[in-house]
Amino acid sequence: MPIDWFPLWLSLRVAVLATASAALLGIPVAYLLANREFKAKEILDAAVTLPLVLPPTVLGYYLLIVLGRESGLGRVYEGIFGTPLVFTWQAAVVAAVLHSAPLLVKSTRAALESVDHAYERAARTLGAPEWKVFWRVTLPLARRQVLAAAALAFARSLGDFGVTIMVAGNIPGRTQTIAVAIYDAVEGGSGDTARWLVLAVSVVALALLTLANRLTPRRLPG
Repeated sequence: MPIDWFPLWLSLRVAVLATASAALLGIPVAYLLANREFKAKEILDAAVTLPLVLPPTVLGYYLLIVLGRESGLGRVYEGIFGTPLVFTWQAAVVAAVLHSAPLLVKSTRAALESVDHAYERAARTLGAPEWKVFWRVTLPLARRQVLAAAALAFARSLGDFGVTIMVAGNIPGRTQTIAVAIYDAVEGGSGDTARWLVLAVSVVALALLTLANRLTPRRLPG
């Protein structure tokens, strides 16, 4: 029986878009948490961490409430695109962002906090505005760790199951990601399909983790 590789290609597309979205949203949040003091900082930090500790079904339920046809966001999306957001592959992207962004924010925050702030102070002394200090000094100094965080976020997006199946469903050829396809194959007794899909996602994940390890700076023994 030929293997349907659509779930793998869909998962890769979802992971690419989710990682890019998580980076656009998460890096500013990480910078804020790493470099600013404000009253709601602990609340924001807790809100970022929350998706890491809540059950995926709870996260999926929240997304159904926020993005469903009866919600404001859901109606706006349907008005623009002419179709509901839930039970589409775009909903899988949103689920993957929610699943991966906290990891990216946490890792990026640690990277930004490890930067030698003397370089930032020198740039400010020379008159560089804060946004320029971030883009020209802080981010380049932390780029390897930030790229490693993005690789981990990509791997996490690739393997999401619980949130995705809640908001995107399990529609073969449309919304069935690789994690959902593996579950479907096991439930349907398609052992060969499950084994090939498991092998494929394991190889991709191993490559991403190897990349993340190579990007993480090594500390030499002192």
